[in-house]
Amino acid sequence: MGDLLKGRVAVVTGSGQGIGRAVAVGFAAEGAKVVTNNRKPGSTGDAMVTDDLFRKLTDAQRAWYEEQKKAENGDAATTAQAIRDAGGEATHFFGDLSVFDTARRLIDAAIDAYGRIDILCNVAGNFGFSDIEDISEALWDRVNATKPKGYFNAMRFAVPHMKARRYGRILNCSSPAFNGDIIKHAEYCAANAGVVGLTKGAARELYEFGITCNVFAPFARTRASYELETYLLASDKPITAKGKFDVQYDSTPTPDRLVPFLVYLASERAAAVSGSVFTVGGNFVGLHAEPVVTGTLIKESEAAWTPEEIAAAAERDLLKDYKSPCAE
Repeated sequence: MGDLLKGRVAVVTGSGQGIGRAVAVGFAAEGAKVVTNNRKPGSTGDAMVTDDLFRKLTDAQRAWYEEQKKAENGDAATTAQAIRDAGGEATHFFGDLSVFDTARRLIDAAIDAYGRIDILCNVAGNFGFSDIEDISEALWDRVNATKPKGYFNAMRFAVPHMKARRYGRILNCSSPAFNGDIIKHAEYCAANAGVVGLTKGAARELYEFGITCNVFAPFARTRASYELETYLLASDKPITAKGKFDVQYDSTPTPDRLVPFLVYLASERAAAVSGSVFTVGGNFVGLHAEPVVTGTLIKESEAAWTPEEIAAAAERDLLKDYKSPCAE
């Protein structure tokens, strides 16, 4: 074990499987006491691979899918047990952080067990694929209830404890989809953009209290990865704008490769790093530039623009070399 997080207490939401599990185990390996969390006992199950889609798979494809599910099987209790088996300290809490009072009880579980909370790492998430005109209210609510609402809920109850100690590290999992995506899941893009806005807003407010807030947008193999791969095999409905998806499951890095940088962000050494978005995957870490205004239109007279005037000026100056990101 290392000691970069020695003596710290971390809550890791969505840590029954995948990225959250890797983070929880990784934090514990660096000395943190960890509260693991997912919604309920047992595996998460299927998000997008329905019985109808499963029946369309070949026998070999079904076997592959079941193999991936088995490898990802687990919950907050099994993650906590794995940490204890490795010599660390952990306790688990089952509950849906999208429920306000449940999020309070999650943070209380850390205080009751270990007397404090130093690190909150939100990894829990939901996803789905749909043309925007077919997104149901239920799909929108399911995805956005966890991100950003659930993340806010957990932060809402963790922050007072962090303020009291004038120390805290908040890491929120987004996705490269926060900036739009080739996959048709606008509800997921909105949820992850909300995570970025929430985190940046909190970062500015909490920095003076010794609390940092950062976003990580992971590129890693997860349940969403193998479900996406299977959905592409079984569905005759394109889920990308251009009808293809170039990232293959086998070439996607495993979640444990994310952990070293997240340990760093959760440590005392990253005290000056806050309000930023990082893409992390494999051995790659990228820092996203802050949004800036790259062009302006200013009318020299006091008179308001007319539609014709501003259209002509935009085409001549502001949009002269413009290329839509949708045209890539």
